Amino acid sequence: MAKIKEIYVCKECGYESSKWMGQCPACRAWNTLEEKMPALSAEKTGYAHVKVSNGLKQLKKVSVQSSDRIVTHMQELNRVLGGGLVRDSISIIAARPGAGKSTLLLQTAQDVAAAGYRVLYVSGEESESQLRRRAARILRDIHENIWVHSTSHMNEVLSAIDTMDPTLIILDSIQTFYLDEYSSRPGSPTQILECTNVIMKLAKNPEHPRAVLMAGQLTKEDELAGVRALEHMVDTVLYMEADPAEELRTLSATKNRFGSTGEMGFFTMEENGLQAIENPSQYFMTKRDPDADITGSALSVIKEGTRPMIAEVETLISQSFTPYPSRIAECMKRDQLATLISILEQRGGIALYDKNVVVKSTGGLKLNQQSVNLAVIMSLVSSALKKSIPADTVFIGDVGLTGELKKVPSLEMMIREIARMGFSRIFVPPDSIKPEWKKKLPRVEVIETRNLTQVIRQVFGDYHKKF
Repeated sequence: MAKIKEIYVCKECGYESSKWMGQCPACRAWNTLEEKMPALSAEKTGYAHVKVSNGLKQLKKVSVQSSDRIVTHMQELNRVLGGGLVRDSISIIAARPGAGKSTLLLQTAQDVAAAGYRVLYVSGEESESQLRRRAARILRDIHENIWVHSTSHMNEVLSAIDTMDPTLIILDSIQTFYLDEYSSRPGSPTQILECTNVIMKLAKNPEHPRAVLMAGQLTKEDELAGVRALEHMVDTVLYMEADPAEELRTLSATKNRFGSTGEMGFFTMEENGLQAIENPSQYFMTKRDPDADITGSALSVIKEGTRPMIAEVETLISQSFTPYPSRIAECMKRDQLATLISILEQRGGIALYDKNVVVKSTGGLKLNQQSVNLAVIMSLVSSALKKSIPADTVFIGDVGLTGELKKVPSLEMMIREIARMGFSRIFVPPDSIKPEWKKKLPRVEVIETRNLTQVIRQVFGDYHKKF
């Protein structure tokens, strides 16, 4: 096939050029020339007289087998993917450098190879010896079904796929590959889209479906590098978040055609690779003695994807000696914290106008859900009164500007998680759960409270004497 020359078109006036220029010669606008592929006639493309194939099927007669998924040993990865890797699918994992996406891909290759499938791992960034050294560090015994190739040449990759016929193809990363048919550099929009397109055709071959995992680079704005169309082409988009100073790694699905969008998995980065956190509720709370006198700590429940988990809120209140007290929130938006402080001052009667306030969550969880608002306020009250909250108590609910408690979604699911973790007392908004369902929790006391003041008095008694 002859090479296809790309063109550059001005998005302001439509001027076409065979090369990129900073200023359009026609309209004199700066940085308006964009790379595009020229439109080809039907005769040149060879699709002038294509007939409809006899592969048409009724939707209800298309078979979907459970064996279409490849289940790994990492249950957190399976959860985010919706139950495992789908054979005729393309998934992309994006993360900042050093977050652990290549480590996750290598561990996935080991799991799939151990299940009896052939795996081809192609790296456009690392040499084969570098891959071997990482594998020796994080894998106990490198499986013989894993094959590696270090190249950025997609034509070589296609030849390797024809030679070894893998079930799982791993590309690290898609922004480094190029096809000979296009003269643009690797990482350009044309190369990214065309390389993804040829891999997509291989993966979705009905006669021989394959699973594809790709690593994706992020821009400075934490967006997937390349054109936005890449996210539309693939079936699953996963983002891995990591703090360089912490061992926690969070994997979330922002798009998933085979599972729940928004599902999250949690890992810790250790010397032997990523380890799944099988019980996040236990991980994201501090283990204390039942009679421990710790002030400024309150428990709530958040829902990440389809899974509820316990979240611990910690606050610190100190005297401010400046006209503008500090408001520091590591786990939530500053405006959200300011709103909750205003509600506590006006509806709860506890003044914090001359106090510094610091709020954080155990484990670095983001507290951006309304279900934790009551717990945040109760944690502030505990710090202000210097009184601890009983260790068996959990708070679920939103707090309105009127001081009234508001319902939150998935409350029954959250209560089941609280019961599973062994807590015995829950404060919730009124009329949140049905009476017959409450009877199913004989060991858990569900306290329905109408406003913030009632909750504070039931937990701390007559606190107004101090303010």
